[in-house]
Amino acid sequence: MDNAPPRLLIPQLKPFYTLVEPWSWLLIRLTAGLMLVPHGWPKLMMGVGATANMALVKRGIAPAEPLAIALIAIETLGGLCIALGLFTRFWAAAATIEMSVIVYHHLPKFGWIDRGYEYPLMWGLVMFAVALRGGGPCSLDRVLGREL
Repeated sequence: MDNAPPRLLIPQLKPFYTLVEPWSWLLIRLTAGLMLVPHGWPKLMMGVGATANMALVKRGIAPAEPLAIALIAIETLGGLCIALGLFTRFWAAAATIEMSVIVYHHLPKFGWIDRGYEYPLMWGLVMFAVALRGGGPCSLDRVLGREL
């Protein structure tokens, strides 16, 4: 199989694509990370106990309080770190695990109308891709010169 990129239908667009390609991963990472923060902020404001009861105890997930701390950290600190590209692989892997648990607890429902699992599945796969790819060229991981 030939590894050459496909030829562009409009070759004049090549300079534009070359220019914006490094920024495309930044857009994905920013979106994925910042989408977590509005889910974590209310949990942070409610506190560990209330989050444990609201999000975990009623679903039979234990130990609720330590896991509530993990949820709050992943969705607030982790979301910000993913957006900034700081310790990106670690936080994206943690978010992938969280989304996997959410998917499991929504099975077998699929549809959005029935609060199904497709939305957390999609975000879990995006976070998995971020974990595999890392922060990319426009990240604090790149500035630090180190990543997990």
